[in-house]
Amino acid sequence: MTYPQTTRTTPSRYRERTSYERAAACAILDEAYHCHLGFAVQGEVRLLPMLHVRVDDTVYLHGSSGGRPLLAARAEAGLPVCIAVTHLDGIVYGRSQFHHSANYRSVVAHGVARLVTDEAEKRGVLTALVEKVGRGRATDSRPPTRRELAETSVLALPLAEVSVKTRAGGPADDPADDTLPYWAGVVPLRLVPGVPEPGPGVTTATPHYLWPPRSAWHTAAPLRGEHVVLEPLDLSHVDGLFAATADDAVWEFLTSARPGSRAALAEWVAGTVQTGGQVAWVQRCARTGEVVGSTSYYAIDEANRSLAIGYTVLGRPWWRTGVNTEAKLLLLRRAFDELGAVRVEWHTDTRNTRSQAAIERLGATREGTLRAHRQRADGSWRDSALYAMTAADWPAAHERLAARLREPAPAGEASG
Repeated sequence: MTYPQTTRTTPSRYRERTSYERAAACAILDEAYHCHLGFAVQGEVRLLPMLHVRVDDTVYLHGSSGGRPLLAARAEAGLPVCIAVTHLDGIVYGRSQFHHSANYRSVVAHGVARLVTDEAEKRGVLTALVEKVGRGRATDSRPPTRRELAETSVLALPLAEVSVKTRAGGPADDPADDTLPYWAGVVPLRLVPGVPEPGPGVTTATPHYLWPPRSAWHTAAPLRGEHVVLEPLDLSHVDGLFAATADDAVWEFLTSARPGSRAALAEWVAGTVQTGGQVAWVQRCARTGEVVGSTSYYAIDEANRSLAIGYTVLGRPWWRTGVNTEAKLLLLRRAFDELGAVRVEWHTDTRNTRSQAAIERLGATREGTLRAHRQRADGSWRDSALYAMTAADWPAAHERLAARLREPAPAGEASG
């Protein structure tokens, strides 16, 4: 389907970049969270950024009931408007200054906007707006009260007069400039979400839909056992983790120094979550729900189907329980049975005999020593004992670990 071409949607330059394809326009509108709304009030031109959502062939714009465009749209004839959405995909560098440009995708729509007065339609639009920022968010949040609904206004613009304009590719240098000794090309740009930052007092885990999509190997899927529950680590766990790990012995052999304050631990958690090659879980006691520590996958090599387990920080009161054993069992099950790993590694300080014993009890084999492997917080270099378990080792190790968990938990398991 295409939109009809009109005088307002016909470009005066670069007509080859323009299209009227409905699918292309909808994709650009749906990817954007906000648009710019242009309108005139008493002869004055106004331009406002507004949140929007597309529902079928209508774009809805969200605003305050006292906003100028919403007030102007109360007229029976509606409000003549223009909306624009632009995604900047890259900066184009030409050999000449004239041929510097940008790669982009944009939509411009003209029409007459109406004020949404039907309560059911307005509620549906507000739900669609919330779902746009996270599928499933509507059920994870309280719906608006009647007062809140009255304080919110929604404009509806039918998509009837719409044009799409795009640019892609490299610089369009003049042939005479091709031999000039200047770099030319494209620097791509993209908008990416950062680490979710919970508000004050929030202890609920960050919903999965707020994290960027990743492969299963780089996703901290929730894991549950009888002793421990693993859920994706995020900043909402800082308070619990700070209380659980407030012991120098917990951090003794780790390459990070013990965070001396809640703020320092929050920085540590944020750094852990932002590390592209690390997938981190928080550990909770399955019985009480209390945060007891954290653990991670790292050194992930999806192509060669291998990863490492480590960066484990476990509160000292849980060292002599089944928490650490079951956490490792859950991580090994995910690695071998779900991800199809062929090799799992551990690296621990050669001085940390307690950690080495715990890894050996898991069924891993020591393969050697990695000299000057990691730098400690004090600047010295750590030699690491290298352990590994292969897919061939896993069935027997799984059986032994499952049997161990049915017995009284062994003593001496610690962070590593």
